[in-house]
Amino acid sequence: MPENQNSQSAENGRPADENLKPNWYASWFDTPYYHILYKDRDNTEARLFMDNITQYLNLPDDATILDLACGKGRHSIYLNELGYDVTGADLSENSIAEAKKHENDHLHFVVHDMREPCAAQFDAVFNLFTSFGYFEDDADNMKTLAAIRDSLNETGFAVIDFMNAAHVINHLVPEEEKIVEGITFRIKRYHADGHIFKEIDFEDQGTSYHFTERVQALMLSDFEHMMAQAGIFLLDVFGDYKLRKFHQTESERLIMIFK
Repeated sequence: MPENQNSQSAENGRPADENLKPNWYASWFDTPYYHILYKDRDNTEARLFMDNITQYLNLPDDATILDLACGKGRHSIYLNELGYDVTGADLSENSIAEAKKHENDHLHFVVHDMREPCAAQFDAVFNLFTSFGYFEDDADNMKTLAAIRDSLNETGFAVIDFMNAAHVINHLVPEEEKIVEGITFRIKRYHADGHIFKEIDFEDQGTSYHFTERVQALMLSDFEHMMAQAGIFLLDVFGDYKLRKFHQTESERLIMIFK
């Protein structure tokens, strides 16, 4: 995710001269370099959010939760520690293989395309840390929303935790370098054509790599329009992980509760 803070889910990198492909997320998220670059995510903040959102939703103690686009499963693992029956789903086979090391009777991980509904239905579906808006075709956004809707049981709730695109655009850091595990990542960020881009260049073991993260700069109004089309009811909107009121320009997050 090309946010001003961190990104979200990730083995063989692409040489620097390979062009951006529509499925950039499939190749980048499935590399070890994705996880190296984002290894220092704030788990304390993530756990605070899970505490707050599960209390807000007043989920049953044994609720079933689908963590959609779960990556290596950091949210899934913590939700399971809270007592919930959790299924983590992600397109990245390498991420799911790593996540499966943590499986137990009430924690499972599957390779799954979030544009497709799950066979089971859940008390809650979570799509966290800007794991939406990757697709070239807007129809795929609608497919994802419909899949989330159809993966909920009759009393279930869904949560999309997206970046607040307006805030991100206003606070973009155009260029920076990060040195992680001896690798220097050179990062450029910009907003163009309704998307937020992050260009990532680095060398490792004599090979140069280039990856591009691209996420649609979707606003609340865009989600409202798509949800109305999908027959989804938006119930509440928050602006951060403490569930404070959403402000269009000042909030860092766009957290939507719907069913």
